[in-house]
Amino acid sequence: MIGSDTQDETEGLKAFLQPWHEAVADPVKAQQTVLRRLLQGYAETDYGAQHGAAQIETIEDYRRAFPVATYEDYKTLIQRVMAGETELLLNEEPIGWAITRGTTKGESKFIPMTPTDLGMRIHAGRAMMNYVDTTGRYDLFKGVNLNLNFPSAVGKVQMGERELEYGYSSGIYVKHVSTFTPICSLPTQDDIDALGGGKTIRDWEARFELAYQRCKDENVTLVGGVVTTAILFAQYLRRAHRVYPKNLWDVQIMTLGSMPGINTHYEPALRALYGPVAVREIYGATEGMFGQQRDKYRAWVPNYDLFFFEVQTRSGIKMLHEMRRGELGSLVVSTPILPRYKIYDLIRAFRAPYFRCIGRDRWWTPLGYFWSEFASLNVDRL
Repeated sequence: MIGSDTQDETEGLKAFLQPWHEAVADPVKAQQTVLRRLLQGYAETDYGAQHGAAQIETIEDYRRAFPVATYEDYKTLIQRVMAGETELLLNEEPIGWAITRGTTKGESKFIPMTPTDLGMRIHAGRAMMNYVDTTGRYDLFKGVNLNLNFPSAVGKVQMGERELEYGYSSGIYVKHVSTFTPICSLPTQDDIDALGGGKTIRDWEARFELAYQRCKDENVTLVGGVVTTAILFAQYLRRAHRVYPKNLWDVQIMTLGSMPGINTHYEPALRALYGPVAVREIYGATEGMFGQQRDKYRAWVPNYDLFFFEVQTRSGIKMLHEMRRGELGSLVVSTPILPRYKIYDLIRAFRAPYFRCIGRDRWWTPLGYFWSEFASLNVDRL
């Protein structure tokens, strides 16, 4: 996508980022376009046809026809898709499955991946690409990405006569995003997958040692993955090799996700361990990559050009971009696979177009969030 010449790199970056920036500038138009595109796909599935997707013309029609649904609501359909009834939810054949690290009532969630879905997951690279575009730090591409992600292949699902791999979404992101960005990831996702899908301390120490051995003599300019894993890796280096990441590498930027408070609660620890890095938050889940930090302001900006975003608030259901500053809402996202999916993340709006996920949708989450913000002197600060 991006050549060695700086002008080509600049043009490539801007082409990659332009749809995002245009959608953020006009979210009303972008969301209408996304809904039309999603409905075309839904109409080709049994679930979509049952709810009249082909006849829907407006957002109000969509809300009347499709109910807000949780994973538990979709679970039976997903299980049938896993058994081979693809057309129930999908208008394409699945090419793999993503699983959650957490659990839903003791079980990992399984989310099917399609070619369209994977094409959207490459946009996880927007935070890093926008950093390079706005700072001019093209030397980042001359280094490597320290890959601390979970395995992308853990096991296999039998779908009728087909057998498909399943793995963790963070590893899947890297495996596919890295092929579309001009920076290589080490260890490779294949090397991480070869160590197996275990989650014990010993499993993670094996992955950390692999990362250290592959990257200790490399020019690491980027660190991506789960924020807590990045901290645990630094602590492992100190225990096992008596060094910190900042003693080994001059990291420019860390693109991290999976936990609230990356830019507030975790940032001091990250900079103490990795040096004066730029921290950029990525907001996503197993179901998709929903937004990423665009600039120095410590909040993410939605991918209005990829997903359809609603929120359930005290005043009722509304579009994400309609939230007032300081308002809280439970995210309802429509993906190419799941219409009006309530993900159980609680979103706080700042001035447009900035948002934060402050945690799971529980009554005590705002209390914990505001206490953490107050303790770190970050209340309402971007």
